[in-house]
Amino acid sequence: MQLLDLYGIPYVNIGKKNDNLGKKGFDQLVYDRRMLKIVRQNHINIGLGSSINIPHVSMLSRMKSIILDDDDDKVEPLFVEFGHPFADTILSPVDTLRKSKKTLYVNSYHELSYLHPNRFKPDPSVLQEAGIEKGEPYFILRFNAFKAHHDVGVVGLTIENKRRLVNNLSLRGKVFITTERDMDDEFKPYQLMVSPEKAHSLMYYATMLVGDSQTMTSEAAVLGTPAIRCNTFVGRIHYLEEEEHKYGLTYGFRPDEAEKMFEKIDELLAMPNLKAEWQIRRQKMLSEKIDYSRFLTWFVESYPESRKIMKDDPDYQWRFK
Repeated sequence: MQLLDLYGIPYVNIGKKNDNLGKKGFDQLVYDRRMLKIVRQNHINIGLGSSINIPHVSMLSRMKSIILDDDDDKVEPLFVEFGHPFADTILSPVDTLRKSKKTLYVNSYHELSYLHPNRFKPDPSVLQEAGIEKGEPYFILRFNAFKAHHDVGVVGLTIENKRRLVNNLSLRGKVFITTERDMDDEFKPYQLMVSPEKAHSLMYYATMLVGDSQTMTSEAAVLGTPAIRCNTFVGRIHYLEEEEHKYGLTYGFRPDEAEKMFEKIDELLAMPNLKAEWQIRRQKMLSEKIDYSRFLTWFVESYPESRKIMKDDPDYQWRFK
């Protein structure tokens, strides 16, 4: 909501997320009811997004639902069981492990809908705002809260490894920490304080991103910033595996592989022209992906004809490079 307010985009808030898994189910009924009212009052024809509310409401109204889902089925069983069956169309990255026949596969990443170079231009003024000299090395650390329904049982960086990261990287440059929830007191001196609309620019110019978040890892990767991720999702999410093993833009380690993670960080930081090499890798990735935002604009404006076109000719999407 902070960014919507910043850009003056009108919106309706249907409720606040609850961390308690048991309460999420009850809250979901409330969200569905509120969204259904909005859809009926405004005669909305198409719902687009990654929220489970959208397919639920489409089942109860004339609204068609297009779900953007980049996670494999096995890591989000509740969404697969209670969301996918009610969706009209599911858009997922190519080779996502998906059972639903409603899925259309797109040669892109969700992060490229807003970070593709056709959409995003980094703002160098963020460096001055963060107190960074041009060419000065700095690192962004992202600590996840793991409060979503699919995060049950998921483990990320331990507090010891967070401390070790801060201690090691602060010797090589400035360290900025961002987290989903309240930050531990010992890390508050490193808290990222730049304007939220400039966060991706800061990520673009960063020497490296390290953390236990899926989305920010992929964001750094598509921006051409080396990204290191440590959690128990590693090896289980296809699009991140592709960014790592096909394009070499990111590296994932399970919590019991922390030593390997620190070794990889040292290895990368010893590379000459690290950022230049990552931009080469980024360009290779971009050459093999479409502009997701352009594709989505066409897909929604032409729906449902666009769904038939994609089913009959999946290569049609290459018109949106």
